[in-house]
This record gives sequence, C-alpha cells and structure tokens, in this order.
Amino acid sequence: MKKLLEKLPFYNQLVLPYHFSQGVVAELKYHFPAKNLRVIGVTGTNGKTTTCFMIWNMLRAAGYKTGLMTTVAYGVDKLKPELGHMTTVDAVTLNRRISDIKKQGAEFLVLEVTSHALVEYRTLGIPFEIAVFTNLTHEHLDYHKTIEKYRDAKGKLFKKAKYSILNADDSATKFYKKISQEFTTYGIKNGDHRPENIKLTVSGVKYSIDGLNIETKIPGEFNVYNSLAAVLVGQKLGLTNSQIETGINSLDSVEGRMNVIDEGQPFTVIVDYAHAPDALEQVFASVRGHKGKVISVHGGAGRRDPSTRPIRGEILAKNSDLVIITEDDSRDEDPEVIAQGFIDGAEKAGKVLGKDLIKELDRKKAIEIALKSAKPGDLVLILGKGHEKTILRADGPHDFEDIKVTRNLLKTILADTPQSHQ
Repeated sequence: MKKLLEKLPFYNQLVLPYHFSQGVVAELKYHFPAKNLRVIGVTGTNGKTTTCFMIWNMLRAAGYKTGLMTTVAYGVDKLKPELGHMTTVDAVTLNRRISDIKKQGAEFLVLEVTSHALVEYRTLGIPFEIAVFTNLTHEHLDYHKTIEKYRDAKGKLFKKAKYSILNADDSATKFYKKISQEFTTYGIKNGDHRPENIKLTVSGVKYSIDGLNIETKIPGEFNVYNSLAAVLVGQKLGLTNSQIETGINSLDSVEGRMNVIDEGQPFTVIVDYAHAPDALEQVFASVRGHKGKVISVHGGAGRRDPSTRPIRGEILAKNSDLVIITEDDSRDEDPEVIAQGFIDGAEKAGKVLGKDLIKELDRKKAIEIALKSAKPGDLVLILGKGHEKTILRADGPHDFEDIKVTRNLLKTILADTPQSHQ
C-alpha cells in the first residue's frame, strides 16, 4: 500500500505533518540531544561525506572530541559502519545517535545533511553553528521535482546556521548568500578564499591557501573543493594552521571514495560511490591523464530519478573504452528497464552493445568481466555503490560490498594467472 501511495504526485507533501510530528517526538524523547553541541552541517549533491571526514579528522587531530554522522559511518572515536542506504537517518535514529555521541563526551558534531532530511524535519531542533555547501547538481528530482525546489530544500540549512561556508564556483551560492545569516565563500575560480599552486596527482592533491600548505591523500580536483571547505571550518573555529594542515593531511582515505584496490595486479582499480551525473564527470576528470584503456562498471538504483540514466550512460560512454552496465539497488523496479536507460545513453554516444558496451545485471559477474578485460596499464572504475554493504533487490537486501568483492576477484584472477606476477 505504501509503495502505491508513494507514486502519487503529492505524496511527499501529504506526509509532511507525519515527518514533523516524528521530529518533535524524537527531540522530546531524547531531550534535545544536540543542545550544547557545536554542530557543523555539510550539505550538497557531492562531496558531503569526504568533507565531513576531513572536518572530523581535523578537529580530532586538534584534540577535540568530535562526533561524526555520515553516509559511510557514525560515532566518535570508534566509528560504526552505516548499514542503511540513507545519508541522514530518520529523526528517531538521528536523535538517539546524537544522544550517544554526547554521552561519549563529544564537544563537536559533524553531520552530513541531505535535502530529504531538511524537508522532512529530521534535523528539527538541531542548532547548527556552521553550515557548509559543497555543490548542487542534477539529483533527487524524483523527490523534489525541480532543481529550484531541490536548491530551496538545502537552503533550509543556511537559514538555520549562524555561519555559512559556500562554494562560490557553484551558481546556487548566489541564492544561499541571500538567506545566510553570515557567510564566506571559497572556490578555485571564484570566492573569498582561493587556492594557489594546485597540483593534482594520482595519490592526492596539493595547494597553498591563506599561508597553509594543504595536501590530501585522496585524489581528484573535487577534493580541492572538499578540503577548502574543511580549511575554512577550521579557520572559523580558531584552529591553528598546523592543526588544520595535520588534520587534513593525515586523513588516509574515506571508504568508497576514490579507493585504489591493489592486490598486485598490473592495472589500476578504483572503487567510488559516484552515482550522480556530476559525480561521474568528476571521477573521470580526476583520471583523465591515465594512459591505458578505461573500463567502467556502473548501474542505477530503482525508484530513483530515471531521467539521469541516459545522461549517465552517455557520460560513461564518452569517457570509457569499455562500459559494463550492471545492477545497483533495483528495489522493486525491473533491472532490465533500469539498464536500458543507461544503454540508450551509451549508444547515443557511439557505444555498440556486445562490442564496447556490455550488459551484465549480476554485479559480481560484471566486476569480474571488467577485471578480466583489463590489460597491464589499464584502469577499471567500479562506480555507484562505494562503501555500501548490501544491494537492495525486490526480495530485500543482499550482502554485497564492491571493495570486498573486487579484492576477492582480483586474488582469484591473480592466482589463476601466475604470469601476471612477473
């Protein structure tokens, strides 16, 4: 019945009173747990999780007990994996976890905030000291219907926060400036704070800004933006240059974000969570200097904005020598129908099904095909699920981890081909 109701065009508005009441009850049940915590909220289409981890690591390196709640993990000192496929959890779970984080003595909380959470009052009652905006691109329009409503939903965070840190290279910042109480901006091309001497490598990014020398261990130009936002948070909180540099530089990785999987194979394998068009573009941009062939594995989730499927298929085709379309969280939608959207986009860009475009709906088999197709010097990109521990099908969740599956397949392939060790 719920699934039928969700298909009504006005369903999201219909259930807002329920979400509001759930938010109020959750706050009351856990006695407004975020009160007296210094809360930093991070929102945007892409980059939220990595930015949160950078801020969390920076504060911890500076000696502050800091809680973290993201798509990937939550906790204080020992993080627990986030097993649900939801970035900002429901109001009851959110407030319970904040209560636990507070009991562990945390002074700060770094919280990844989605547009859904803001619209559905999951963050009701949370006092945001700082709000960070990463970017706004085409995503979640199945829920918000228009990019303007999506933008406005995220704007609720900047209205609430005492201070906002905004990406000046994103057009939505013009709108967020108008509604923010106080703000500063950052960017590569625009903004109050812009980096100099940017160096992009396969192992990370380097640049200087405001007298700091920043170096990340996570590659991609997008991590210039993510780390810039973290730097400005550190500066606003009064951290020293040394504390900011150490905190960002010492973050080794974020699970499912540009993770290089190395089992001794003679080609490169990267697992990344990218699933929105802009995120895919950013991943490909970060590996553009790669000299070998590029093999991509990707699929789309069911009951999510279908209009992005051909767009993503076209992006994959334009940037890959071989594209393998596979399953993602199909839920109760036909995986064949989902895949066809990607195939249509890839074929539009010139790929030929059965030649340089393959459909394999078993995700494990799709990854295996990609790995076995790779030659020395090639690059395999496994995109879309990143850190996730399950895959959601019509009959429910099934255990599946891209990183673990990829490692095991590589070990088997290498064991069966001794010459690859030579």
